[in-house]
Amino acid sequence: MAMAPGKSFRKGLTIIDLMEMFPDELSARKWFESLIWADSGRHCPHCGCTETTECNMEKSHPQPYRCKGCKKYFSAKMGTVMEDSPLPYRKWVLAIYLHMTSLKGVSSMKLHRDIGVTQKTAWFMLNRIREAFKRDDDDEPPMGGPVEVDETFVGGRARNFSNAKRKTRKEAGVGSGTTDMTVVVGAKCRESNEVRAEVVESTDKATLQGFIADHVDEDAKVYTDDLSSYAGMPFDHETVNHSAAEYVRDMAHTNGIESFWAVLKRAHKGVYHKFSVKHLQRYVTDFAGRHNVRDLDTLNQMEAIVAGMVGRRLTYKHLKADNGLPSGARS
Repeated sequence: MAMAPGKSFRKGLTIIDLMEMFPDELSARKWFESLIWADSGRHCPHCGCTETTECNMEKSHPQPYRCKGCKKYFSAKMGTVMEDSPLPYRKWVLAIYLHMTSLKGVSSMKLHRDIGVTQKTAWFMLNRIREAFKRDDDDEPPMGGPVEVDETFVGGRARNFSNAKRKTRKEAGVGSGTTDMTVVVGAKCRESNEVRAEVVESTDKATLQGFIADHVDEDAKVYTDDLSSYAGMPFDHETVNHSAAEYVRDMAHTNGIESFWAVLKRAHKGVYHKFSVKHLQRYVTDFAGRHNVRDLDTLNQMEAIVAGMVGRRLTYKHLKADNGLPSGARS
């Protein structure tokens, strides 16, 4: 029997299924609680006490639960990226669903129309969802390989600027081409299909080989293009000569990581239209994270997002802060 197109082995979830699963706010809240408190049970995020009581929300209690120890009120949102969010749990469910079921992501303009919030709120929600994909270096063992590594440039080109802006930049001595674009380096493990990617400041040898050393097992086979920065690596290393129009030679190619770049670029042009340098790492982390769970059923993907929300916090002030560098940039 012929295989169905796409990842037909996954169990999807229609919008009708979603509404039947979460017919009201209580069902959505209980779902979040079952995931957030899966390991330790319901407990007070203020003091850790497990002696808690459920409040009668109809009597205008500020939160659904109260701790018998410290006497404070709390909810499952505390200690997650949803902390201090006044939005109903059902809107968080819908936002997660729409983002995870869109291959190229969902824009804040579309989300604000779909779930009935302002565009500013939708943008904040999406960035909090992206925060759930962040991983500490200690949580990421090196990839065993074979591993494909490649770099790409993201952003607008100077040649697309207006004549007035190009004149101003020329007078200031600023170049064109990729000089106005941001470098992203990525690695894809052929065995696990996992992708890792980082915003970096240059394509020099120390930067690119440093990324590989951080993410790839020393015994892994590494495939790259013929960029000189990859030369002399302490790995079993093979290249393809893109400058001579060589893209595949036996097992040597970087087609896997390049297909990941293709999705990122199409999202950039077709959904978001612009990735600011300041927030680019958030988008890169998001696309890598969604790629890495795409073989899961839709509900399992959503559960993975909620699990990743725990222990993380992103305030609007921090999100808007301009630190002069993309988050996580490798210098």
